[in-house]
Amino acid sequence: MPKWSVRRRPSLLLGAVLLIVCLPVLRRLDWSGLGASLWRRRHLGLRADGQNFKLENSAFWIFGGSVHYFRVPRAYWRDRLLKLRACGLNTLTTYVPWNLHEPERGTFDFSGNLDLEAFILLAAEVGLWVILRPGPYICSEVDLGGLPSWLLRDPDMRLRTTYKGFTEAVDLYFDHLMLRVVPLQYKHGGPIIAVQVENEYGSYNKDPAYMPYIKKALQDRGIAELLLTSDNQGGLKSGVLDGVLATINLQSQSELQLFTTILLGAQGSQPKMVMEYWTGWFDSWGGPHYILDSSEVLNTVSAIVKAGSSINLYMFHGGTNFGFIGGAMHFQDYKPDVTSYDYDAVLTEAGDYTAKYTKLREFFGSMAGAPLPVPPDLLPKTAYDPVTPAFYVSLWDALNFLELPVTSEHPVNMENLPINGGSGQSFGYTLYETTITASGVLTALVRDRGQVFLNTFFLGTLDYKKKTIVIPTVQGFTTLRILVENCGRVNYGDNIDQQRKGIIGNVYLNDSPLKKFKIYSLEMDRSFLQRFTADKWKPLTEEPMFPAFFLGALSVLDSPYDTFVKLEGWEKGVVFINNQNLGRYWNIGPQETLYLPGAWLDVGLNKIIVFEEKMAQRIIQFVDTPNLGQHEYVH
Repeated sequence: MPKWSVRRRPSLLLGAVLLIVCLPVLRRLDWSGLGASLWRRRHLGLRADGQNFKLENSAFWIFGGSVHYFRVPRAYWRDRLLKLRACGLNTLTTYVPWNLHEPERGTFDFSGNLDLEAFILLAAEVGLWVILRPGPYICSEVDLGGLPSWLLRDPDMRLRTTYKGFTEAVDLYFDHLMLRVVPLQYKHGGPIIAVQVENEYGSYNKDPAYMPYIKKALQDRGIAELLLTSDNQGGLKSGVLDGVLATINLQSQSELQLFTTILLGAQGSQPKMVMEYWTGWFDSWGGPHYILDSSEVLNTVSAIVKAGSSINLYMFHGGTNFGFIGGAMHFQDYKPDVTSYDYDAVLTEAGDYTAKYTKLREFFGSMAGAPLPVPPDLLPKTAYDPVTPAFYVSLWDALNFLELPVTSEHPVNMENLPINGGSGQSFGYTLYETTITASGVLTALVRDRGQVFLNTFFLGTLDYKKKTIVIPTVQGFTTLRILVENCGRVNYGDNIDQQRKGIIGNVYLNDSPLKKFKIYSLEMDRSFLQRFTADKWKPLTEEPMFPAFFLGALSVLDSPYDTFVKLEGWEKGVVFINNQNLGRYWNIGPQETLYLPGAWLDVGLNKIIVFEEKMAQRIIQFVDTPNLGQHEYVH
């Protein structure tokens, strides 16, 4: 799909030039589902007309569904969007994760699975309008709500405010992002009909100047479509912004009347929209798997529409928190999110139909006025033969061929490590080493989970509730090691400014601070894995020393199919397939399998690396059905 490249902020003249340039491209797209004649007379866009929406001069209802491109393998984007269209929906909504697009300050990535422009253009080709939710904060159960962790290198940082250090970073990011987004707006011939201003700011509400600043930042860079805010019931009164349409997030019918009353009082007679009708919910490690009955979903969706409101299903398809992108909640207790973002959504994590899909397709189809597209066939699943890893290398041996450690008199938190071009470390593990000569009580503040070792002997784990550990008798100079995992930065709440990871402050032994640390950054990205060359692996002929990396090969004889990795008997770690990070597993549940897209497998041998922290049964299973509670599946 062609891309447009613009090197300066769009002006009105530039916008006109872009419209002329883009017209030949748009003629090649299939706009039949959108009203093909509209692109010739796009002047007014989506707008409020009393209590109704109008697109140009035609009455318009938004029937939307959320799909996040960064949670779905690019090879499956079309499949998921075709299923959205076949459900009777006319609009795609998606967030834009700043932390993934600018992983290091000033370095941008919009390639591969992060090709936002390609995703939006594909939505148009399929026949969908787009509501873009570019943040900069998006929540979305992603690490730090989508804000890049390098912002926290500033000790005075105040996120989501007009603090200069934050707005300067937002301005540079928006300079880059909006050059990509502006040509894709409706008035430039693209599918974007509305843009959201930040996300649920009424629940945060730390700076009254912040939302006007974000609104101006969008408009100054050429955003000319309808602007929206989005808030839950508790934040709605504080989230309203002049000249911006307020929308609401909810899950139950009982909230509908109150929502209508609050909206009427906040902004008068305007079109009503539920920006997030929660079709399910996300899961946390060690908690339950959430299920929302399909009949309840249908009844609530029906009630919302009958109340005269447009609606967006959050999520239509949740997908997966691949890698380490998942966030966390921290109110009374810290609760990191599981790898799966299945969400008990309308489509499953692997894109399969559910009873919700069947019922909602019938409901939206009854209002369509024309037959809906035929839903695509399901992508096939398979259970591959189990794999027994043949090789391993302990973490302690791996340190010899990884990047040299940072040396520091005192511990340094993950974000402030002098690596990655001055942007610190965002994800993964960090290993702290120092030397001790005495026993006693060790005290440290770790975020989020720190395994303590004497040399290679495991002593115990430090976390939010356990801040001390007893060091037994030591003889002479002994290496103390603390392996700290970032389990996910909080993505919602008032404490996002305190989300630095690793060891925070000093480590004390008998109340005396320890010094002279070696600090290893274990980001476990592609460049990290590429250091595990063939000569580094040892045959797995004896009991391994943990933590350790295990190597196996999955043989695929024919066309690769989707499958699910099951690590029964393993405890906690990360799985990589052909250097793709599938995410974390943890035997405390509720998630028991990891989704492995067939699109990421090759015919022949596929390299599997498992990083296991504590123990392993040495068998990796592949099953054709996920073990994550019970969906109401439709086969």
